This record gives sequence, C-alpha cells and structure tokens, in this order.
Amino acid sequence: LNPQNMMPHLGNSMAPGQDKPLPTERTASIIPKADETGKTWAYPSPQQFYNALNRKGWETPVDAVPMMVDIHNFLNDACWEEIMKWEREYHCDCKDVKLARFMGRPHDLSPKARIYGFFGAEKPFDRHDWVVDRCGKEVRYVIDYYGGYPEGDNPVFHVDVRPALDSPSAFFDR
Repeated sequence: LNPQNMMPHLGNSMAPGQDKPLPTERTASIIPKADETGKTWAYPSPQQFYNALNRKGWETPVDAVPMMVDIHNFLNDACWEEIMKWEREYHCDCKDVKLARFMGRPHDLSPKARIYGFFGAEKPFDRHDWVVDRCGKEVRYVIDYYGGYPEGDNPVFHVDVRPALDSPSAFFDR
C-alpha cells in the first residue's frame, strides 16, 4: 500500500473481461503535494479508476468511467478549495498548505454523520480523511460525501469538509 493514499499500485492494463480500452493518461489536480515542491497530486487515469472499482468488486460499465473520473476529480478539487477556505479563515499566517496524505474510509461514518444518521438524516456514501501539512504541522480534515437529487441528467453531490476534532486548535476552528 502506498502510505500517502493507502491504495495499492493501480496498473494501467486492461482488466480481465474488459471489452473496451480506457484512456491511461492521468490528470493533474490543483492540490499541492507536501513531499514534492511545486508538484500537485495526480488523479488516477480512467483505466486505473476502472481497475480500482473492479478490484473492489463494483460492476461498472466501461463507458461510464470517464464521466465518473471527471466527477471524482471535480469533487476532490472542490474539497481542496473548501479546506483552503478553513485555512484562510483561521490560519492565514501559513501560505504554504499542502496535502500530505489521505485515506478513503467508505465504511466508516464520521461522528457527525453517525449522530445525524441516528436522527434520520441521509448517510454519506463515502468518507475521506485528508492530512494537511500546514507549514510543517499536520492537521486532519474529515470529508463526508453525499449524493443529491439529480438536476436533469446531471448528478448532484454535496460535501461536508471540516477539521477533525482531534486537537484543541481544530475544536476552536469548528
């Protein structure tokens, strides 16, 4: 597993039984990498994304994968923008915020999602924990991903991005 994203190496080869090839080019994100000056995180190629879904046992039509990758990339860039809003609001002294690592936790409800779910609210379909390097200090953010009601043919998603309540500073920010 790659310790930066807790994922195995995702190859760009076609999966067994795959009937159409998918693009293998990766797209750069807007999210700066903590371990490489001037570099940003690269999103998985559509083929890598398909291979990851296949490895998890999720049957996905090959034709749907490029759009899924576009949505994935858009959502993650939007999450980074939300993190930067928190950082600019409460920690504007640090101008060099970068993403150190992240972990998908789709089967773990955040405490907030668990409490809201107890009262009947919709539960998120995914959760990520992102560890941000704030000028040398590591800070964790929690991101809950929710599906919304489609607007015509367009899917709708909502994200709840916030500092994890694991330090006095984060508690104060929230």
